[in-house]
Amino acid sequence: MSETLSAAACTTMAEVRAAIDALDERIVTLLGERMRYMDAAARIKPTRGAVRDEPRKAQVIENAAAVAERVGFPVELVRALYEQLVEGSIAYELDRFDAR
Repeated sequence: MSETLSAAACTTMAEVRAAIDALDERIVTLLGERMRYMDAAARIKPTRGAVRDEPRKAQVIENAAAVAERVGFPVELVRALYEQLVEGSIAYELDRFDAR
């Protein structure tokens, strides 16, 4: 499918699945771009201890929850997803910090 249909325009499960697959590709691409910023953070932060920043973690999760609320997405699901995303990002950043 060259153009993604809106959810309301889908009339078959094939169209729904194709649209979801296209969205998943975009989401994973954006997550990959996000990780490049973890590379930058690992390069910029002065100490390994600076990698884990609990106030920043809380802010990132709250920011995502606010977006979820604004767009009508389940807030608690976003909180859970972002908890995993941020923890995975911290682990990745620690690995990158240690490799420098």
